[in-house]
Amino acid sequence: MFITPDIKYIGVDDADQHLFESQYHTPEGMCYNSYVILDEKVAIMDTSDSRTLDQWFDNLAAALGDRQPDYLIVHHLEPDHASGIAEVCAKYPNLQIVCSAKAKQMMPQYWPHPTSPKGEERVIAVKEGDTLSLGRHTLHFIMAPMVHWPEVMVTYDDVDRVLFSADGFGKFGVYDADADDWACEARRYYFNICGKYGTPVSTLLKKAAALDIQKILPLHGPVLEGEKMAEALRLYTIWSAYDVETEGVFVAHASIHGNTAAAAERLVEILKAKGCPKVAVSDLCRDDLGEAIEDAFRYGKMICMASSYDAGVFPPMYDFLHHLDIKAYQRRRVGLVENGSWAPSAAKTMRPMLEGMKQVEVVEPVVTLRGCMKDTDIPQLEALADAILA
Repeated sequence: MFITPDIKYIGVDDADQHLFESQYHTPEGMCYNSYVILDEKVAIMDTSDSRTLDQWFDNLAAALGDRQPDYLIVHHLEPDHASGIAEVCAKYPNLQIVCSAKAKQMMPQYWPHPTSPKGEERVIAVKEGDTLSLGRHTLHFIMAPMVHWPEVMVTYDDVDRVLFSADGFGKFGVYDADADDWACEARRYYFNICGKYGTPVSTLLKKAAALDIQKILPLHGPVLEGEKMAEALRLYTIWSAYDVETEGVFVAHASIHGNTAAAAERLVEILKAKGCPKVAVSDLCRDDLGEAIEDAFRYGKMICMASSYDAGVFPPMYDFLHHLDIKAYQRRRVGLVENGSWAPSAAKTMRPMLEGMKQVEVVEPVVTLRGCMKDTDIPQLEALADAILA
């Protein structure tokens, strides 16, 4: 597949990869993108995951024909993109690796620095603003530390006006999964993979704004261009600033025997009756945690409802709040509902976890249920709905 007349796609789909990074459910698999620029000199743009290297080498050989590659550009050292470094260097002994100085420093953690048949160093470290001429094409290297590892860089090709964006603008799924709905799995991918690093992402977006970009070529997901690229840039601007994408309330509940879940269903009805434009719900005991994290960031308001447990909070809720904390959840308003038959304790655990996050406000009242929801509990749920919607 040619992306442009000189840039060929050699990535690989792994339809059987259903647990990405050993934690994120990917029912539609994953794709590991890689590209070749065919010019007077030939550049390979990243390799692939170890599970897919056989297919990747077949794709590479087909793209090269009888040519030999001159450079391997390494944008990101994470093994799902760099597992082929040692093998490709062994196969092509004159190949030079081009990467950031931090990547060069980190590389021996995974593979020894390759040397030429004469024992010469084969790793070229580049810095912000450095360029590499392939002939007609000139590659411009832009450092993107902490998007989402410290060694990351991206590359701009000034002839075809494409940005090789590393993990930026990636999504879950094989290459053509949900072709008409990029945002759904891209949003879940962003907040779970890059969510903590909003400031570095914003910095990269500012650098990208100075370039004439016609296509974005990420390491996961489809090539973006035209209206899809414009929408991706719009959403990344919102996400990286921790702004609210969708007006509404996200209700996350963790219920042991179903009573807290029943109260959540009633609260959803109350919120809708009061005119809430959108109410999203997640059962933290059964639904995908990655999707819950995505929705927590998507909406500006959230209500956490949990059973008390061992003088604290039911572990699925604790785990959810812990993940929000490490992903830099911030600038949101949150309501709390606890349930406890004899010693309600969930709120006293949830509140400090939330208030320890940046600019997170816990609204009053905090609602306490005891066992099954009763008619006498409804006014408190109504009051909480009014407060969160205010």
